Amino acid sequence: MTTSRRQRRPVVVLYERIADAIHRGVWPPGSTLPSEPRLAAELGVSRPALREALLLLQEDGLLSVRRGVGRTVNDAPPRRGYEQLQPLEQLLGSGAPLRVRPVARAEEEPTDFSTQHLHAPAGTELRFWESVLVAEGVAAALSQEWAAPDGVLEAAHPAFARALREPAAPEGSMLAVLAEASREVALTAHSGVTATLLGQRRGEELGRAADTPAVLVTQVVRAGDVPVMAAKHMLPTGSPALPVLQSN
Repeated sequence: MTTSRRQRRPVVVLYERIADAIHRGVWPPGSTLPSEPRLAAELGVSRPALREALLLLQEDGLLSVRRGVGRTVNDAPPRRGYEQLQPLEQLLGSGAPLRVRPVARAEEEPTDFSTQHLHAPAGTELRFWESVLVAEGVAAALSQEWAAPDGVLEAAHPAFARALREPAAPEGSMLAVLAEASREVALTAHSGVTATLLGQRRGEELGRAADTPAVLVTQVVRAGDVPVMAAKHMLPTGSPALPVLQSN
């Protein structure tokens, strides 16, 4: 995994932009993408770069070409590895999962991020967990996780709501608790990846300089159509590689 978009080929960044739009439903399954000239203009890219990215998307099973129609989004486009419902401490661990060190287990007013993704009304308090993921004694990632309001969880995923109320705080992440509580509940997830810098506070938590390059992974998990958890994961340069291979 690279730490900065400037270090990646433009076609890779373009591939991710289009794939992310497909998974967000901008172009839903069965829809037809705009023509190459129009799509290149909308994305602000050259047609050769766009054509190469579209070919890669076809190879990876997100798009198909239909004669006389154009490029269409497949009915069941495969999702990337970081969209699998696997706790980050397991996804990043090579062999053994990373250790989760709790930093905060609290209730707080919604942030702009949690309000946007969990549709939390103003004044609502959300369960908030912040954790440092440790690999061989070294801080490898900082996770911030929010659960939907209690009333929403009680209606959409009561088993998750009960698990969060347990008096003893689990050693794992909130996503690990959600996965354990969801054996009979169908979950879906959507993630995004962007390049950034750690910043002062996150740098202090991870023992790194504020200007350390990092990758920010955001994730929203739904039970049915209801978002029940949202998370931010900050991975500074040098962290274990995040798998982003296509999977069925």
